[in-house]
Amino acid sequence: MANTAEKAKGAAPAADANLPYALRTYSPEVLTEALRKMMLIRKFEEGAEDSYMRGLIHGTMHLSIGQEASAVGSSMSLTDEDKITSNHRGHGHCVAKGADLGRMFAEFFGKETGYCRGRGGSMHIADVAKGNLGANGIVGGGLPIAVGAALAAKRLGTGAVTVCFFGDGANNEGAFHEALNMAAVWKLPVVFVCENNKYGMSTSVERSTAVKHISERAAAYSMPGVTVDGNDFSAVAEAVDAAVARARAGEGPSLVENVTYRWRGHSKSDRNRYRTKEEIAEWMDRDPIKRMAAMLVDHGILTQEGIEALEAGVAQQIADAIAFAAASPSPQASEATRFVYTEETAA
Repeated sequence: MANTAEKAKGAAPAADANLPYALRTYSPEVLTEALRKMMLIRKFEEGAEDSYMRGLIHGTMHLSIGQEASAVGSSMSLTDEDKITSNHRGHGHCVAKGADLGRMFAEFFGKETGYCRGRGGSMHIADVAKGNLGANGIVGGGLPIAVGAALAAKRLGTGAVTVCFFGDGANNEGAFHEALNMAAVWKLPVVFVCENNKYGMSTSVERSTAVKHISERAAAYSMPGVTVDGNDFSAVAEAVDAAVARARAGEGPSLVENVTYRWRGHSKSDRNRYRTKEEIAEWMDRDPIKRMAAMLVDHGILTQEGIEALEAGVAQQIADAIAFAAASPSPQASEATRFVYTEETAA
């Protein structure tokens, strides 16, 4: 496999130990694209939310608005050969890994052009060509899948790394402990990324988890663990890049805890009665997109006009994706069971 870290970084910027990691590591072009992806995630989810309110999308969805730096920062040193597993709040991970927005919206709309032909919906989008092994509606369900993918990569000698995204609620599931233990015993190339958004549904992490920092649990499995500001793109990228490099070098797994916050409720049925308006407003002031944009403007990588141009381009891309989904054909009732069950055929 090619040096994926160098491919992601682009032309090396000038070294300055006083600069944030991202500015020391990635080219202006790569940083601009990272900001654009963060904007895409935000506008995609706002577009999905608006479509739901207008009755174009049925069922429910779990939005990650406010968590964009975690998804993009954690994916900076990954290529299509590397794998990710996701969870029910996984739209951002899909976009960060390079998913097609039209196909994502089509899946939301239940159309044949969706990633799962409209059969999966919000919580089950997969894009195997890009290394996205799929979101998962089972809390903690992606953890053992990630270990399996990492085991396959090690046995086959592909050099690929698997990044496993999960929430704070999953860290109290048995699958979490089983997955970390097995990955450590076999020194598998997997990075466990906990997106700690402070609440598992309506239960705060302080009430559900004994340790102060979820990353402390890494010590029980003899692997590195680190907690970072999940709304700081540079901090996330630095932590996960180091963990990916360690995994790729055959040194085994790591646990990275990105402390972040979801601005919306757990799902569309959540009335947010367990959080105060003041708490939500405080976290909205830590908007990861505004922080990333400010960093790039402050260091002369983008101008305010450049930021506005990115926003306009993203808005148009979202509008085009929604239009594509709306115009796509719906599945035929006669094919309701196709692509759902595996049929055994005679040899």
